[in-house]
Amino acid sequence: MTDWTWEQIAAHESLTEGPAWDGEALLYTHCAASVVCRWDPATGESTVWRRDTNNANGLMYDAGGRLYACEGSIPRIVRYQESQPTEVIVDTFGGEAFTEPNDLAVDARGRIWFTDPLYVQYEGSRPGLGHRSVYRVDPRPDGSWVPSRATFDTASPNGILLSLDEETLYVAESPPAPDGRRQLRAYPIREDGTLGDHRVLHDFGPHRGIDGMCLNADGSIVASAGFEMGGPGPMICVVAPSGRVLSTHPAPADRPTNCTFGGARLDELFVTFGGGEVYRVADTGMRGHLAYPPVR
Repeated sequence: MTDWTWEQIAAHESLTEGPAWDGEALLYTHCAASVVCRWDPATGESTVWRRDTNNANGLMYDAGGRLYACEGSIPRIVRYQESQPTEVIVDTFGGEAFTEPNDLAVDARGRIWFTDPLYVQYEGSRPGLGHRSVYRVDPRPDGSWVPSRATFDTASPNGILLSLDEETLYVAESPPAPDGRRQLRAYPIREDGTLGDHRVLHDFGPHRGIDGMCLNADGSIVASAGFEMGGPGPMICVVAPSGRVLSTHPAPADRPTNCTFGGARLDELFVTFGGGEVYRVADTGMRGHLAYPPVR
């Protein structure tokens, strides 16, 4: 199998994250700058799409084309609409502020699933909730949102993804080294929205595991993982729902952070990196599965 051809489409001085395809262009977050950028394939240029995003990280569209984000420095889940004020979805649980929302997924019922870990920049500066968990936020008919704690066994949940049938929640468990073991976990979703016991699909051991991930049309997990400091290095790995690693693809920069499909046929892969790079792979041999936009 011929490996991928990578094209760098943007560069920033620090971490980029949250790639999300809007149907015509790529949105992504430049976290430290608190901006969302938009890369337009027609011009090949990135411009600032939204400012003052409070170190936003993960972005995700729902099936209706509404864009949600995890804001980190003011820990909350929000909704963005171009040229409109930020709409706060949820910022507390049980009367306490979240710690640092990182990544999210939105299911067909409109429920938002998100991870709430803690990273070095906030260590000691905020108590958070005393645990690092996944949450589910349910919409109500009156427009309000109700959060529930979904996991009770995570130490540092990071990337999050729903299976094709939305009966499984994939979570990248990324506890700190040297003691933590990084895992890709699969949690069954019960009818009432609670999660069953997880199974480990892949154990990365002490090496950097999965940061962000997306789904291809076959239902396999396409994940950004690894780093140059150890293990197999920075890469995109494709993992079947059974846990079998189908393929790995070395990345051109260190610490790939997240990925999504895009392009008119959702057959292009976009990847963000810890050093601020953004890359496109025009021919992966796969097509993606996104809630939005519909494939043309």
